Amino acid sequence: MAIAIQQISPVAHLPVVLGVVRTLNVAALIDTVCPPHPAHVLSCGRGVEALLLAMLDGHHALAKVGARLEERGMVPLLQPGLTCVSLHDYRLGQILEALFAAHLNRVFGASALNALEVYALSPPWLHQETTTITLYGAYEEETSLGQGPVPPRPASGPSKDGRDALKQVLLRLGVSRDGLPRRLGVRDGNTSDSPATPIALEECGALGLDGGRGMVADSKAYWKRTLGVCLEQRVGLMTLVPRPCAVRQEVEAWGPQHGALPLWLAKPGRTRQEPPRRWHGQRVVRRVPVEYADGRLDVAERRFLGVHSSQLAHQAAGAYAAAQAKAAGRVTEHVQPVEARWVACAADAEAAMAEYAGRGQGRRGRQPRPWRYHVLHSRVEAVSVPQKRRRRGRPPKAEAPQVEGRYRLVVHPEALVPSEDAHGWTVLATTLPPEVWTDTERLQAYQEQHSTVAPGFRWIKHPAAISPVWLEKPERIAALAMLTVVGLLVYAVLQRQVRLSLHDHDQPVPGNKGLTATPTAAVVFALFAPVMLVQFARENATSLQGHGVQGHHLIVCEAVGIDPAWDQGRATEQNSLPRATPP
Repeated sequence: MAIAIQQISPVAHLPVVLGVVRTLNVAALIDTVCPPHPAHVLSCGRGVEALLLAMLDGHHALAKVGARLEERGMVPLLQPGLTCVSLHDYRLGQILEALFAAHLNRVFGASALNALEVYALSPPWLHQETTTITLYGAYEEETSLGQGPVPPRPASGPSKDGRDALKQVLLRLGVSRDGLPRRLGVRDGNTSDSPATPIALEECGALGLDGGRGMVADSKAYWKRTLGVCLEQRVGLMTLVPRPCAVRQEVEAWGPQHGALPLWLAKPGRTRQEPPRRWHGQRVVRRVPVEYADGRLDVAERRFLGVHSSQLAHQAAGAYAAAQAKAAGRVTEHVQPVEARWVACAADAEAAMAEYAGRGQGRRGRQPRPWRYHVLHSRVEAVSVPQKRRRRGRPPKAEAPQVEGRYRLVVHPEALVPSEDAHGWTVLATTLPPEVWTDTERLQAYQEQHSTVAPGFRWIKHPAAISPVWLEKPERIAALAMLTVVGLLVYAVLQRQVRLSLHDHDQPVPGNKGLTATPTAAVVFALFAPVMLVQFARENATSLQGHGVQGHHLIVCEAVGIDPAWDQGRATEQNSLPRATPP
């Protein structure tokens, strides 16, 4: 029996991604709000699947989607009889415009709620986070104000991820503790994050997406209008108080004065050499300004958590020691000319001491400032110096030597040693009464903001995931932002399901540094890099066969609910990826 190999395609992780997308039933939900036209070969649902595959493969520019998927061998798996010609940028642009016309929140909300139902998720918290999507090219400055949704206005400004300033739009999300997006908001570019937070809280409250217990946000959410919305809408909020705020400085100064605080949370060190991490804290009530919807300003009592972290204290102590060593050189440079100055009388020495008492040099005409890491102790020293004889020659033996009294300052720098509990303080603000959640639960909820939410945004900010593109119209920008968040949803679901399965079955997989039971989705994608899809002809029939599939690949497929035999001898007419069943 003769077998002819026709094509070998590096499909890598894309079949797994397509399986998760079809588990979430994304195409069917899209086709419900954007019904397919009989004249279109590619429906909106299949076009969205193609865009998600390209996005999670790092090539989301509309002109490259068809060529990239054909190179990967995913076009026949995407839809029977489909060719890359149908995946041109004009048709994909039409799909983005149709998604925007169908209201993005409606489209994304259906996908998010379906993910919660399929995987039986009940997130107790809703984390708010903001990032930017950068763009190339020129766009219309004025957007049309019609009956439909208003697209965001791109504007130039600094990027939040450290890249060069480009045109951008603001993307604000509400995600669960596992990083699953539940709410989407696209705002004008180069705008402040603080005004967007009250709007997000009002929209989440209207949609019933305020979480089972409340919302968690970073320091940008602490604003008098945000606190007013929480009072009006009865929304629970947990946020970090910015360092410049007077209430934070007051609580940080109040904490060390009250001795030992109760232990709220304890965790082992991240490494064997690192000591255990402990968080002590105390709840206090302070009156702070709030702003209501009618512009009225008032003062209300809010609860604040003063938290002392041993880990932050250790890091701050190391940074303090390094800064103190660096400042020691500047202190030495300041002391040398002070001690080299001579004065004629004790009164002048006292005046010089008052002038140099513990002060550093001011910059650009400013007043001298106190030393931050040192204190200078000065004293007046009297020195007798032989006076020069006015007459020449050898002095007589009976002549007493003439001496002159001089005075100078002697400066002794002393390094300041802060107390052990002076560093490592954090102040959190909450709008819920203490009987709703315990102080430990509040602290853990805020810690999840950095342990699970921020990594998902690092994926969005990575240039390979969402590099700058030119989309011609602001409507397409908003729609692509929505699909980016759907891609983040797929990314988070895949990561969550793989980790749960590995934990339940005690089956680690290869990671960056050996075997791991908690791989990220990026690590899972890298595991599938050797997987190939071989297309061959046998007895006048074209079939597909996977190559390079190993045991850990089958573990991942089983974890996300994909049939491990998806690549076993499918004919071309029947080679669509099988519908995955939820685990």
